[in-house]
Amino acid sequence: MKNSPLSGIQISTDKEDLICYSFDASIAESALPQAVAWPKNTDEVIRLVKYANENNLSIIPRGAGTGMAGASIPSENCIVLSFEKMRKILDVDTKNMTVVVEPGIVNGRLQKELEYLGYFYPPDPASLNICTIGGNVATNAGGPRALKYGVTRDYVMGIEAVLSDGSVINAGGRTYKKAVGYDLKNLLIGSEGTLAISTRIRLKMLPLPEDIMTLLLLFKNLEASGTAVSKIISSKIIPRTMEFMDRLAMEAIENYKPTGLPTDVDALLLIELDGYPATIKKEVERIVDICHSLGGEATVAEDDMARERLWEARRSISPALYHIKPTKINEDIVVPRDKIPLILTDLQRISEESGIKIISFGHAGDGNIHVNVMVDRDNKEEYAKGMETVKRIFEITLKLGGSISGEHGIGITKAPYIGMEIKEKELELMKGIKGIFDPRRIMNPGKIFG
Repeated sequence: MKNSPLSGIQISTDKEDLICYSFDASIAESALPQAVAWPKNTDEVIRLVKYANENNLSIIPRGAGTGMAGASIPSENCIVLSFEKMRKILDVDTKNMTVVVEPGIVNGRLQKELEYLGYFYPPDPASLNICTIGGNVATNAGGPRALKYGVTRDYVMGIEAVLSDGSVINAGGRTYKKAVGYDLKNLLIGSEGTLAISTRIRLKMLPLPEDIMTLLLLFKNLEASGTAVSKIISSKIIPRTMEFMDRLAMEAIENYKPTGLPTDVDALLLIELDGYPATIKKEVERIVDICHSLGGEATVAEDDMARERLWEARRSISPALYHIKPTKINEDIVVPRDKIPLILTDLQRISEESGIKIISFGHAGDGNIHVNVMVDRDNKEEYAKGMETVKRIFEITLKLGGSISGEHGIGITKAPYIGMEIKEKELELMKGIKGIFDPRRIMNPGKIFG
C-alpha cells in the first residue's frame, strides 16, 4: 500500500499485527485481516473507506475488541480500522451539559475526566476500563446503571459518520429535542458498524449525584431473589443498579480472587441507590423490609472501600469463569422483570437436564441476565451440547416475552438465531436499509444478518 492514497496513515500488514486483530472477546472463530490501519482523524477514515471501496476491500471498524458477539471479527479481504489513535475529548460544554469525543476514547477514562468536573456519563459496561465509546455506540451498550439511567442510545445526541463511499453525514445535533425527518442517529446506534463508521460523537452528561448507598442482599432461595427484584421495582423504587449473581458465580469469584462473598447462599443482589441522602435512606429501609419478608439478609456497605470491594467482585466474574471451563458461551438474554423468577428456575432446570454448568449474573433490575454456558471447545460432544443448550435458553426467553440480546448485539455468534426473534418482513426492511447505506456491502460484512 506504499505510494498510494493512504500515504501518511499508519497501516500494518505484519503477521503479528494481523494476529492481534484477528479475534475479539467472543467465541467466534478468529480470521486474519489483509491489513490493520490506525486512523488519527476523520480525513484518514475517509481516505481508508474510499480506498476500500475502489479496491473491493471491506472495512471492519474496531474499538477495544471487548465485544461478546464477534462484531469486530475480520472478514475476507478486509482492512481493520482500529480507533486507538482517535481517543480525544474534543469539547466539554458545561452550559448545555454535553461532551464531544472521538470514538476511541475509553469509557472509564471519560467517566473519570467528567467526574473531576462534577459530572458523570451513566452508561457503564463491565468492561468500562477497556471498552471504547465508539464500540459502545456500535452495540448500544448498557451496564449496571442502565436500570435508572438508560443505555448508550439515551445519551447520544449527535454522530459524525463516514459512509461506505467516503462521504460524511451528521446525524442528530446539539439540541435535546429534534423532530425533523427520520432519526438517522438512532439508526446508527446499535448497527455494529454495518451502516457507517462513527468518527465524532456528542453525548449528554449529568451532574454527579449528591450521595450513593450500596446494599448487599443475600437469599437462600434462587426464586426469592427474582421475586425481590419485582417487589422492589413495583414499590416505586428505581435503584441506580440492581445486579444479580447466582451461587456458582459467587463461588467462581471467591476461588479466583477472594473478596469475602458468601458461598452458602443461592443468590445475591447488589443494589445501589443515589440522590438526596434523606430520600435514599428511606428507600434503603423499604428494600431491607422487602428482603426480610422473602427470608433474605441485608447489609449496607459501610464506606467507599467496602462499596468498591463489592464492585470489584462484580467485575471479576468474567475472568473468574475461565477457571471453571476453558470456554465460556456468554449470552445476554432479557426478560420482563416479572419473569425473572421463572427464567432463573428454567436456567437451573436446563443445567440439571443437560449436565452443562450454567452460571448466571447480570442486570436483574432491567431483566438482563448474562447466562454463561460453561464448556470445553476441544471436547466436540460437550461443545455441541453447549450450543444446543444456548438454543433452548433462547427459546424459553422468547416464550417469556424476552429478547436474545440486551446489550451485546448480534455480530456473528447470534446471527443464526436472529430469525427466532425478528420476523421475515422486519428482516427484509433491515436488509433494505443496509443496502441503501452500504450498496457494495463493504461495511463490516457478515455481521447481524450472517
